[in-house]
Amino acid sequence: MSRLHVVTGKGGTGKTTVAAALALALAREGRRTLLVEVEGRQGIAQLFETEALPYEERRIAVGPGGGEVYALAIDAEKALLDYLQMFYKLGGAGRALKRIGAIDFATTIAPGVRDVLLTGKVCEAVRRRARDGGFVYDSVVMDAPPTGRITRFLGVNDQVAGLARVGPIHNQAQAVMRVLKSSETAVHLVTLLEEMPVQETVDGVCELRAAGLPVGRVFVNMTRPAVLDHASVRAAEESRSEIAKALSRAGLGGARRGGKAEQLVGPLLRQAREHAERLALEDDLRAEIAGLGLPVHELELLAEGADLPGAYLLAGELHDQGVSR
Repeated sequence: MSRLHVVTGKGGTGKTTVAAALALALAREGRRTLLVEVEGRQGIAQLFETEALPYEERRIAVGPGGGEVYALAIDAEKALLDYLQMFYKLGGAGRALKRIGAIDFATTIAPGVRDVLLTGKVCEAVRRRARDGGFVYDSVVMDAPPTGRITRFLGVNDQVAGLARVGPIHNQAQAVMRVLKSSETAVHLVTLLEEMPVQETVDGVCELRAAGLPVGRVFVNMTRPAVLDHASVRAAEESRSEIAKALSRAGLGGARRGGKAEQLVGPLLRQAREHAERLALEDDLRAEIAGLGLPVHELELLAEGADLPGAYLLAGELHDQGVSR
């Protein structure tokens, strides 16, 4: 079972909600999970209805059976200060660099430095051990950047290791890539049953595989139940008068020909045809996703929107589908 779960997806697919649900699903029966945010949006804090996350690991939820979910919002500047202290023992000198703006320059201007710091901090949490020799966290879930830049984000340490041939930077970059490309890691993709998100998912899987990064699962989010297929719509179109009578009995217009009830039949049948066409498109998209050869999990659209009860509901669905085992 993977220990680092990287969750990516096209904007608007609900990847933060899915990442939170996955963290809750993994934090079962006493297990401890760390949920990490790397984009600075404080989306995790909003979802869990807590104050903005600081640059420290804080418990934010309890999973079924007493498991715990901790959360961390990684700040690139503070991660760089940690890095300077860890490898160069700069201490107060590192803080002096921050005062003169060197830290801000390194994390916002220097190419790739920010991503190196973010991935490095996450991998440190994956490898961290407690005094008894066991891992501090059973699982780490990263709410990662969108699909369009996930391969570049995860692969930046390969580039850094190639640029810095020797020394602590080279060694750190190699250590991070060993985690990211190992069986400890799985990159999961969140999509919707819509053409653009599915195409981006397919492209993302191809890019990840080409880069040697381990692809995990596809989460199809916000699915809606099927109500009518094409056969049912054809049957309804052949029963217009019966539908009009049923509407009349329900109090929606009179029974006379051309009345309100009969006028409602046309728009209802049009909506039914549109629904059937959507289902046919979704079936085609499901086949495209299945062609990736990955485990696929469907999550229903949350009626009340993406909130904390909804995250727990999705966590239960993921557990029932075997994700946490």
